[in-house]
Amino acid sequence: MILDKLEQQLELKKAQHLYRTRKILASAQSVEPVIDGTKVLSFCSNDYLGLASHADVVKRFQQAVDQYGAGSGAAHLVSGHGVEHHRLEEELADFMGTERALLFSTGYMANIGVVSALCDRHTGIHEDRLNHASLLDAALLSRAKRYRYHHADMAQLAAHLRASTKENRLLLSDGVFSMDGDLAPLNDMVALAQQYDAALMIDDAHGIGVLGEKGQGVREYFKQPVDAIPILVGTLGKAFGTAGAFVAGSEALIETLIQQARSYIYTTAMPAAVAAATRESLALVKKESWRREKLASLIQQFRKGARELGLELMDSMTPIQPLLVSDSAEAMAMSEKLLQKNILVSAIRPPTVAEGTARLRITFSASHSEAQVQTLLDALEAIQKA
Repeated sequence: MILDKLEQQLELKKAQHLYRTRKILASAQSVEPVIDGTKVLSFCSNDYLGLASHADVVKRFQQAVDQYGAGSGAAHLVSGHGVEHHRLEEELADFMGTERALLFSTGYMANIGVVSALCDRHTGIHEDRLNHASLLDAALLSRAKRYRYHHADMAQLAAHLRASTKENRLLLSDGVFSMDGDLAPLNDMVALAQQYDAALMIDDAHGIGVLGEKGQGVREYFKQPVDAIPILVGTLGKAFGTAGAFVAGSEALIETLIQQARSYIYTTAMPAAVAAATRESLALVKKESWRREKLASLIQQFRKGARELGLELMDSMTPIQPLLVSDSAEAMAMSEKLLQKNILVSAIRPPTVAEGTARLRITFSASHSEAQVQTLLDALEAIQKA
């Protein structure tokens, strides 16, 4: 029976230092939250621009709850699609420069919905081996033929595209890879998609709001035209500080998703108050470019300090700064030693990352100060010397 071996399997995970536990947040999200009853300095949030607890965003959320209630009450296609949802979609489309945008309740649901709506067993999906789990699962569930190329290996991708001439082709990738922090080689991917008549879909969850002068993500960073990425997914729970996700693209794409994306059709719409709060955070993303500038400065400060300490960082210029440790037990030990100094950094272990590549996933927010970044560097130096 399936349930008979659960305890044994859990004990094995503990022995392998792969067991996961939850920490309990007892405050608003910030760089100094209360976790498990203790105030800590956190470097493991995706609140990159510090908007999750921004006074204007919170105020708009509270006002919208009073106006619209706590829940939407229905799916978008029944009676749950409110004026705040609709205006947010229009504003997101304007921000991204696309004809339309469509809200999903989570980024996972957006990726599952898009791929399952557009692909079937006659499709060949070409994706990076380090893609987010939602993209990997989306490809599996679509029943399409899958071609997985080594991380950022454009020669292998080209070979796979040449070998799949009888199929409709979808090229699928993260924009910023969530565990490595590096960028997809977008210029090469756009060129290959055009050469082999493949549709290009980018999940820019960790790029939207952060990269580019306007915060439009990897497309703007690489100076590609809007139509270079015909299917773009962004999330709202990271740089925007709220929750949910969106797909940006053409009129035909969005209308197709409304008709065919099961994870859109068959789920309750996000609360209208979340959409209203996101409209406020979107306005801040657009007008407060200093947040991106400060974030970039903090990242440079950390990377310079880490190099001086001889720490092994990965090749990332984003807020995701992985510190390679390799051994899962050692990564857990380092995370615990930092926590003893009231610094919260997550240890990332297999199967989230490949065997032998365990790491501390250090992330930064525009709400951090230079002094707090130095506190982290000092703590890492002390652990290194111990």
